[in-house]
Amino acid sequence: MDYLRASFSKFIIRHRLPLIVLTNFVLIALSNYLAFWLRFDGEIPPKSFELMKDMLPVLILIRASLFFVYHLYRGLWRYTGIWELWSILSATFIGSTIFFVLTHFILGIPAYPRSIFIIDSILLVFFLGGIRLPWRIYREFIRTAKGKRVLIYGAGDAGEMIVRDMKNHPQYRYNPIGFVDDDGAKAGQSIHGVPVLGTRNSLSSIIPDRRVEEVILAIPSAEPCVVREVLRHLEPFNIPIKTTPNLRDIYDEKVTVGQIRKLAVEDLLTRMPVSLDLTPVRKMLEGKRVLVTGAGGSIGGELCRQIAKLNPCELILYDRYENGLHWIASELTRNGNGHNMRTIVGDITDRILVNQIFRTHTPDVVFHAAAHKHVPLMEVNPCEAIKNNVTGTRVLAKAAVACGVGKFVFISSDKAVNPTSVMGASKRVAEMIITTLADHSMTSFVAVRFGNVLGSKGSVVPLFLEQIKKGGPVTVTDPKMQRYFMLIPEAVQLVLYASTMGGDALTYVLRMGDQIKVSEMARNLIRLSGLIPDVDIPIVYTGLRPGEKLYEELVANDEIEEPSTIQQIVKIRQTRQPDSIFLRKKVREMERASSLGDPERVIDCLKALIANYKQSKVPAASIEQL
Repeated sequence: MDYLRASFSKFIIRHRLPLIVLTNFVLIALSNYLAFWLRFDGEIPPKSFELMKDMLPVLILIRASLFFVYHLYRGLWRYTGIWELWSILSATFIGSTIFFVLTHFILGIPAYPRSIFIIDSILLVFFLGGIRLPWRIYREFIRTAKGKRVLIYGAGDAGEMIVRDMKNHPQYRYNPIGFVDDDGAKAGQSIHGVPVLGTRNSLSSIIPDRRVEEVILAIPSAEPCVVREVLRHLEPFNIPIKTTPNLRDIYDEKVTVGQIRKLAVEDLLTRMPVSLDLTPVRKMLEGKRVLVTGAGGSIGGELCRQIAKLNPCELILYDRYENGLHWIASELTRNGNGHNMRTIVGDITDRILVNQIFRTHTPDVVFHAAAHKHVPLMEVNPCEAIKNNVTGTRVLAKAAVACGVGKFVFISSDKAVNPTSVMGASKRVAEMIITTLADHSMTSFVAVRFGNVLGSKGSVVPLFLEQIKKGGPVTVTDPKMQRYFMLIPEAVQLVLYASTMGGDALTYVLRMGDQIKVSEMARNLIRLSGLIPDVDIPIVYTGLRPGEKLYEELVANDEIEEPSTIQQIVKIRQTRQPDSIFLRKKVREMERASSLGDPERVIDCLKALIANYKQSKVPAASIEQL
């Protein structure tokens, strides 16, 4: 049976054109005959029948010529649509008009009934459209019905395009069984025969009743908070969730089934627009010597990637961890950006090495990303936090001033705001140091603060994914804990823009959207892995760790927030700054205490420098507990 079906299909394809022409001839003759038959109530007079036979070849010639002009022989019947119908109507009624003029005015045959022209035209349109309709029905309903049952979330333009593409391309094996839309007024309506079944509040009944196998989010303009809310409603159902691209990623404003992809954690975050003008960043870095510290880390590595594309005359990668440094250097080389690269293994606290690097390479711009960043670890190792984050920044900044560096960009943290941790307090002191140096040098100093970035080494998302992969549990410190999240490439792009704004000792903050509950992020990651939170993967709350806050801040109580030239970047003005002499004294004292391994004295110095530094009330922990 399958062999016969395949042979028949091949025969149809091979002889498609002559078969279509023959079919059209038959339909033209049939519609003309039936027009006479209806006109004379089923009994055609002999004279009228002879007249019909004599004029039929002329009618076939006229209609066949017009069908050729309107490409009715070339159209694929399974794609029949509005334009095909319009071509049939135009060819038929223009042909009838020509035939009428020829019969009554040129050949002078008044006996040819005038009503025949109208009846014949209507019947022919019906036949030509009707013969194409079964192919369309088979393609869109019978074949599509065999595919995966999908629910489209979003009955807008994107949803319409997705459903249309599914029906036009059955090979995708999707069967759209309905829409869901937040606009309740759309309920009960339909798009391409697919009904709008309700709003997100109806999901609990729609999904089991309609036996939904997959949900596709067709809301490319939706804010991440909306996507998170939709995901929350879908949490109880163990079905795949996919999405269409964001509007900013759709260049031709058309959405197709081929663009459908799995929902990712990036879809849950506020995204910065990519339409920022690169001119000021390129102007600052092109043809310049650029030094990046912490180049082997997540932020430092992405800085190197983006800077390398802006044609600096020399890119100096500096890190004390050789593995990370080797990785980013190899990547840049593979991508063709390693020709002007220099790699240096070394510690930023090594004053002799740092001064030698600055004298040898004379960088024009410095991006200082090297730092200890893990809050709980720094709580039990405060001396190391001061050595790296304070002493290292001071050594680098003073070397930059001594060598006449034009721009020094310090990568700070949201944890420097009203700090409760040693890590955050050390970053705040580093901000104070570059502010003081800026007052007495030609180097332009800029500090840029931002919060958590996805995918950075040791960050919460990779940890959650690893725990999910192992079957759980996923550990969250506190159900109320909230954090800012941002993607590494977008955070670094904003850092580069902030660095072009100039102004001595200015601090800039990156707007990172809304804070997201860490517990919600954990639940969403479990859901995106195709599992159900608390059913397939348990979530365990372990309590706050040393130095942690429930909520993060980007602007301190003693700071003033001002707008900048870019919406995603905020300028911060300090209203209170320690006396420079007092600052130098306390920094020297703190560095001495850290070198002697005296954590209590280190904490006392931090409290003396930062009035709003409040030590975490969470008891100190051993490394094993972290």
